[in-house]
Amino acid sequence: MRRFVVLTFVLLVSVVSPGAAQEVKTDQDKTLYALGVALSDRLAPFALSPAELEMVKAGLTDAVLGHPHKAEPREYMGKIQELHTARAAVVAAAEKKSGEAFLAKAAGEPGAKKLDSGLVITTLKPGTGPSPKATDKVKVHYHGTLVDGTVFDSSVQRGQPATFPLNGVIKCWTEGVQQMKVGGKSRLVCPPDLAYGDRGAPPRIKPGATLVFEVELLEIVQ
Repeated sequence: MRRFVVLTFVLLVSVVSPGAAQEVKTDQDKTLYALGVALSDRLAPFALSPAELEMVKAGLTDAVLGHPHKAEPREYMGKIQELHTARAAVVAAAEKKSGEAFLAKAAGEPGAKKLDSGLVITTLKPGTGPSPKATDKVKVHYHGTLVDGTVFDSSVQRGQPATFPLNGVIKCWTEGVQQMKVGGKSRLVCPPDLAYGDRGAPPRIKPGATLVFEVELLEIVQ
């Protein structure tokens, strides 16, 4: 975490300049704007308010312009870590609350089955082939969303199936896909403990997030 924060600070300082243009017109503008967006992803876990972001920008501007620092990063690294942990915990608590309600609703839908782990699985299309083992490599199509319907990853949208060892993915997949048969399609609702937990996978997946996948098992790869 400490190296992550230092790297983020260095990268952001290297690209910040005063009086940055508000309009994005040229291809160069778009390139620099996209760079800013990419770097800002590293700050997502801090859940900064607009006022807090202004304070961060003030520090970056002072560093770029060579002005005296009002606080030194090395002295405050511990507090930065504390802020990161505290903000992540708040986000995780809110995500878990909404996720629990979503899981309860999903478990009550027709055809849904809640496993002991908390995973809720619904068969959308029965398969006719064999079921994979945890040690198998599988070829699948999948569509992953948050509980609000936001898509965070989708082989369907990319138009290219994914192949991976079943024991090399999140626990929800390892357990859920073993419940399927080749040719089948299922909906997996994954509690955070079976997904990315309290760490999440920022910026797309928040700490404590419940995830929803529609998975089509195409093949057990030999």
